[in-house]
Amino acid sequence: MSRKVRFAPSPTGYLHIGGARTALFNWLFVKNKKGKFVLRIEDTDNIRSSKEMSEEIIKAMEWLGLNWDEGPYFQSERLSVYEEFAEKLLNEGKAYRCFCTAEEIEERRKEAEKKGIKSWKYDRKCLSLSQEEIENKLKEKKPFVIRFKVPDGKTEFKDKIHKNVSVNNSEIEDFVLIKSDGFPTYHLSVVVDDHLMGITDVIRGDDHLSNTPKQILLYKAFGWKIPEFAHLPLILGPDKQKLSKRHGVTSVLNYKKEGYLSLSLINFLSRLSWNPGDDKPFFTREELINRFNLSKVTKNSPVFDIKKLDFINSKVISSLKSSIIFSEILSIIDDKKELIFFETNKEKVLKAIELLKSRMKNLKDFAKILKNYINEIESYDKEGEDKFFNKNGAEYLKAFLEDLKIIREEDFNEETLELSLRKRAERIGVKAGEIIHPLRLALTGNRVSPGIFEVLTFFGKDESIKRIEKAIEYINEKDSTHDSRL
Repeated sequence: MSRKVRFAPSPTGYLHIGGARTALFNWLFVKNKKGKFVLRIEDTDNIRSSKEMSEEIIKAMEWLGLNWDEGPYFQSERLSVYEEFAEKLLNEGKAYRCFCTAEEIEERRKEAEKKGIKSWKYDRKCLSLSQEEIENKLKEKKPFVIRFKVPDGKTEFKDKIHKNVSVNNSEIEDFVLIKSDGFPTYHLSVVVDDHLMGITDVIRGDDHLSNTPKQILLYKAFGWKIPEFAHLPLILGPDKQKLSKRHGVTSVLNYKKEGYLSLSLINFLSRLSWNPGDDKPFFTREELINRFNLSKVTKNSPVFDIKKLDFINSKVISSLKSSIIFSEILSIIDDKKELIFFETNKEKVLKAIELLKSRMKNLKDFAKILKNYINEIESYDKEGEDKFFNKNGAEYLKAFLEDLKIIREEDFNEETLELSLRKRAERIGVKAGEIIHPLRLALTGNRVSPGIFEVLTFFGKDESIKRIEKAIEYINEKDSTHDSRL
């Protein structure tokens, strides 16, 4: 049987990590099965849903590379379809109109609580209304909802992750199908659409597990084939609580702005409850598709660890061609002047990317660091400056500068430079690191960089001398300013 799945986000907010993981697992599952992936926007919450959020979700899906075969469908454009099926259940006596107001229901709930009834559910008051009473209320244009009449018995189903699930129907309230504003509830719209769109497998978060018995009851009421279900464990924050904004988790597209690559995020998400069975730091999308198996998804809640994402992102960055990294960096730059700077200096930037890419954990930091390798350094790392830019640092830089100036251009290579620096350190009686630390800061403005001799050859003789002289001048000015204040 050809498999068909859907990802059905609600545009009441951005696409977040949990939703993206659900979308990915659906996509990997159906691509592995050579089936079809449907994107459906469930925008029936006419108060909280927005067009902007729908657009944002679609952009996030495109950035992640989760291409869909059908859609995007919008439930707000299908209201007459849901109304038709609700009417069918009404006519068959499987649903009924409820004219109770929210205030009346709340009052009865509180009364029940006073009597010690903790889990009160709707008491079916309107189920006993006569046809005449119903018609009179309709003539009075009294607002109503349509409720499903839950049958007696048990609802049982097999979940691919949770195995066998069983619920007594007596625990299920006569749930609403159509709200008083004419919009369908989630239960009705999702069942109708999944049936009409031919969805064979429903893969979604654990938070929907409690909804499944209600939806199975609807499938049975309509006489439709029930899809297979798989409910993914919820993602937890480092404090083992449900992942939320307090953990710093934002929209998926924000990860792009922060310098993460889509392939990195895809690989990170794939490891949340699923083990690819390999220690490789990351896989291509094709490799993930070929390896993915829903049976290997555990029901244990995974913990969101940003350090793991940073690690994967660094490995993906280091694997890419410099030209691809250059394009990715341009895609996250908003400032026009900065964009012009990178485009104008493309050749130098590409050379710097090649030097630095094995040490970068995200593109945002990469863009900042690259500037110091192309432009004059505007400021030095504060901690490094306090530690290495002192009188000793200036003397070490001056001493090594003498050696640099006498090295011929044709001999300006890593081997010669290392030999020269180590000999200078020996002559002045210090460890090589005593020279290397202020030298690195002078050349790059940072405390960390690729190997110092790689950096020197990257800049070349003239530029290296220029940067060291500027650093010495800066240290002397800083010291004289400090002395004048004493």
